[in-house]
Amino acid sequence: MKKLTLFLSAVILSTGVIYAQQISTNIEGSKYQFTKVISYEATPVESQGMTGTCWSFSALSFLESELMRKGLKEVQPLSEMYIVRKAYEMKAEKYLRMDGKVNFSEGGAFHDIPLVIKNFGIVPYSIYDGLNGAKVYNHSEMFKELDNEMKLVLAKVGAEEGVSVEYKKKISAILDKYLGPDPSTFAVKGQKSDPKSYAKQLGLDMDDYVSLTSFSNHEFNKSCMLEIPDNWAWGTSYNVPLEDLVNITVDALKKGFTLAWGADVSEKGFSFKNGIAVVPENSATIEVKGKDNRNFNDAGASRMGNAFLSPMKEMNITQEVRQNGYDNKTTTDDHGMHIVGLYTDQNGTRYFLVKNSWGAGNYPKGYLYVSENYFRFKTINVYLHKDALSEEVKSSIGLK
Repeated sequence: MKKLTLFLSAVILSTGVIYAQQISTNIEGSKYQFTKVISYEATPVESQGMTGTCWSFSALSFLESELMRKGLKEVQPLSEMYIVRKAYEMKAEKYLRMDGKVNFSEGGAFHDIPLVIKNFGIVPYSIYDGLNGAKVYNHSEMFKELDNEMKLVLAKVGAEEGVSVEYKKKISAILDKYLGPDPSTFAVKGQKSDPKSYAKQLGLDMDDYVSLTSFSNHEFNKSCMLEIPDNWAWGTSYNVPLEDLVNITVDALKKGFTLAWGADVSEKGFSFKNGIAVVPENSATIEVKGKDNRNFNDAGASRMGNAFLSPMKEMNITQEVRQNGYDNKTTTDDHGMHIVGLYTDQNGTRYFLVKNSWGAGNYPKGYLYVSENYFRFKTINVYLHKDALSEEVKSSIGLK
C-alpha cells in the first residue's frame, strides 16, 4: 500500500467521522456519545502487518504530527522499516556485547527512534517502504533468520579465534533480503539526499523529546530506566506520580501537542474491534473468544460485552492499583500507539482518541477511544515534546 504526500484535506478524508463530527461513537449500535474537546490531524492509519514493530509505526506517526504542528504543509510519511532495519543492526551489536543477556526481538521502545535518527538519519516511506515486493508486512521468517544468525555468533564467544565482524555483513544481507537494500542515497523531488541530510532537513531536534512513566518502585520526579524487556537500548524516563502523568497528558493535548503512548492491550476491556478501551468494575461481564497474537499486531481475540456498547461503572485506579498490576506482571508492555485527541462521553468521563497501527479495514477507521481509567491503569509510558510540559513540571523533574 503506497502512501501519498499529505494535505490537510486528505487527512480529514482519511479519518472520516472522527474529525468531521463533534459528537461520535465507537461502533454502530453503541450508546456511547463522545463529544470532542480537542483533536489533531494525523497521517493516514497504516498496518504493521504480522510484525512486532508498533513502536516504530506509532512513534513515526507521532513525529509526522509534530511536523504538522510545526507548520509543515506537505508531510512526506516517514519510513518505519528504515528505523526497524537500523535498530536491528544496533540490537545485534548490543546482544553480542552482552553475551546474549539482553533482549533481541522484534519489539522496541519510543526512544529507539531518536537513537536511530541521531546515528543514521531517516528516509521517506516513498524511498524505503520495507516491503521489498511483498503486499503486507510479515517478519516471522526474517526474525527467525536474524535470531539464528545471532545464536551462531554467540556460540563463538570465548573461542580462540574470537567473533568475526563478518556477522554484521550477514545481518545486513538478511535485512536486504526481506526489507530491501539500505538506501544510502536517494532523490526527493529531484534533489539528491541521504538519510542524515534528510533528517536535518526535517528540522526535528531529537533531544526535544522525552519519555514519562509512573511506577512507585522508583523515586518520583527522578529519571529511571524503563524496566521492560523491549528496552534493549536502556532508555530512561522521567518518573512522575500518576495524577501528574494524567494531567501532563491532558495539558499537552490542550496546548496543541500529541503523544506517543505505550500500553498493555491484553486486558479484557481493550477491544480494538469495538473501538474502545475501558476498565469495567466487573470484568466478568466481558466474554473473550480466541487468543491475542503474541506481538499484539492485530485485533486479536474477540471481546463481547455491554461495556463496549454503553457507559458503565469503571474501577477506581489509584497509584497502588496501578503498581500492583506492574509488580505482579498482569500489566505488561504490549503495544505502542498515538494519542491525538481528548473527548468526553455523555457522563463527563474523559477519553483519549488513539490512532492504532492495525489497519483501517473492518475496524472503526483505525482509531479507538481509551477511557481515562484505562490510561491510568495500563499506561507504560508516554513520549512527547518537552515544550508540552509546564515550567512547574520541568522544574519538579529537573528538566532544563
